Amino acid sequence: MRTGLLVILFTVLVLVAWTAWHFWLILPLPKWGKWLVSGLYAASFFLIFVHYLGQSHMPLWMATCTYEWSNSWMIFFFYAVLLFAVLGLGRLLHLVPVHFLKDSPQGTATVLGILVALLVYGSFHYRHKYREVIDIQTEKPLDGSLTIVLASDLHVGYHNRKPELSRWVDLINAEHPDLVLFAGDIVDGALRPIRETHMEEEFHRIQAPVYACLGNHEYIGGENGSEAFYADADIHLLRDATALVKGIRIIGRDDRSNPQRATVADLAPVDTLFTVLLDHQPYHLEEAEAAGIDFQFSGHTHHGQVWPLNWVTDAMYEKAFGPHQRGNTRYYVSSGLGIWGGKFRIGTRSEYIVLHLSPKQ
Repeated sequence: MRTGLLVILFTVLVLVAWTAWHFWLILPLPKWGKWLVSGLYAASFFLIFVHYLGQSHMPLWMATCTYEWSNSWMIFFFYAVLLFAVLGLGRLLHLVPVHFLKDSPQGTATVLGILVALLVYGSFHYRHKYREVIDIQTEKPLDGSLTIVLASDLHVGYHNRKPELSRWVDLINAEHPDLVLFAGDIVDGALRPIRETHMEEEFHRIQAPVYACLGNHEYIGGENGSEAFYADADIHLLRDATALVKGIRIIGRDDRSNPQRATVADLAPVDTLFTVLLDHQPYHLEEAEAAGIDFQFSGHTHHGQVWPLNWVTDAMYEKAFGPHQRGNTRYYVSSGLGIWGGKFRIGTRSEYIVLHLSPKQ
């Protein structure tokens, strides 16, 4: 594990130096200007470590700024790597002239224009929350038709702050739900911004019972502290537990960060009620099918968050995003209502799901 992290860190350092060198070459500036821009670019990378190592000792506003800047820079860096790789290939194929990549106002305007345009688009696209509607009719007994709002990966904290959470709660309440279900990663990681800004007050505004399971980021922030926050926010945490709510059975599975968590078979009911499984990470979907689960809701993947990382998640999971079905079991893997890191959606979307569950006529 440690060796793998060191390899990743070394690779990133090499790519940071490689892209900084390309910015040095392309910028039509004197040497002091090149040093300044390249230095600021590289310093943004090291600001990531400044934040994660020093966030608890900074004023909250400073910790928020370092988080926002360094994580937004990561997306800028990612696309800079892709763009310079494409331009380098174009030069090898004699499609891009050498002068375009050296001391070039045209080259600089093109590169920065593309990168800035991507980030501006990604930021606005992230703010738009897609409303996905699912209709399920069941022959299993119900007390009546239900409207259930489901969401995953809110990642509230330094970047998704209280005003943003308030907007999301308004979207949820606008559906007049009978029940609200969260599939983990409500917490981004650090509990400090959540506690100091009293984000539990926004969850109190949800006008329906709220149930949730844990995600891997609750473990990153400390599952005990996250569990305490859930309780203060009036969120009913199902940690390898079940609940009978509104005539249906809700199962909340602990995150796979806990190697001792229960299996789906252990948690599966023996009754004939309609059963919803909350399992944050969508691995081994066959387990829900074998256990006779009616509907599984998961998140975690973010669908890669930005293109082309969605191709990676599509390769990693049986289903990385959207509706799915195995036998009689239906699934939905959400790309998330919020996001981790930089607040950009490029080639993916932020969403919440409205499930209309009704008796089959």
